[in-house]
Amino acid sequence: MTSHTLYIIVEHLSEETQFTCKIDLKSWQFWGKKGLKSFRVGEKRTDIYWDLRSAKFSTRPEPVSDYYVALVSEGEMVLLLGDQNKEAFKRTKSRPAMLDASLLHKKETIYAKKCFCTRTMLGQGKKQHDITIESVLSGPSDPAMQISVNGTVAIRIANLHWRFRGNEKVFLDNVPVEIFWDVHDWLYSGPNSGPGSFIFKQDIIWMC
Repeated sequence: MTSHTLYIIVEHLSEETQFTCKIDLKSWQFWGKKGLKSFRVGEKRTDIYWDLRSAKFSTRPEPVSDYYVALVSEGEMVLLLGDQNKEAFKRTKSRPAMLDASLLHKKETIYAKKCFCTRTMLGQGKKQHDITIESVLSGPSDPAMQISVNGTVAIRIANLHWRFRGNEKVFLDNVPVEIFWDVHDWLYSGPNSGPGSFIFKQDIIWMC
C-alpha cells in the first residue's frame, strides 16, 4: 500500500458536538507519522499523540506492532492503542485512567468475495480472536456464508439470497457478541454497488 489514513472522532454527547482528527500516513511523509493535535471537548483540553514511524503492517488496515496512538484529557490517559505503552506515557507525561477503555464494537468494510480474515478483542479480558468470513457458493441459486472464530464455525447462513442482511448472537468466553452482516452488494454487484459490512458488537458486562 502507498497510503494509510487514521481518523479519530471524539463526540461530546451532551453538547452534540464532535471533533475529527485526520492523520495521513503517506509513505513519503515520514515526518507526518509522529505528531500531536489539541482541541477542547466542552471545557476540557484534549490531546491526541501518535507515533507510527516504525509501525509494522500486514494484510489488515491497522498496524500490527511498534506504534501508539494516545488520547489524553487533563493529564489522564483516556485511550491508548498500540504496543508502545512505555513510550506513550513517557512522551505524554500522563497518568493512567481510573477505568480502562473498552472496545464496544468493531466495523470493517469488506471487498473480498471469497474469504476474509481479521483479528479483534472479544470476550473477557483483552484476548485476540481470529475471525474468518467465507462465502460458499455451492450453486448459482444456493449461496451460503459462514463466520468462524478461532477455527470453529460460529454462524452458518444458508439461503443468502434471502438473508443477505441479518444478525445473530454468539457467546465467546461466556460473553454475548452480536454479529451483524450486510452482503447485498456481494450478491448483486453492479456499477454503483458497495462493499459488504460486518459488525461485531460485544455486550457490556458491569462488574460490582
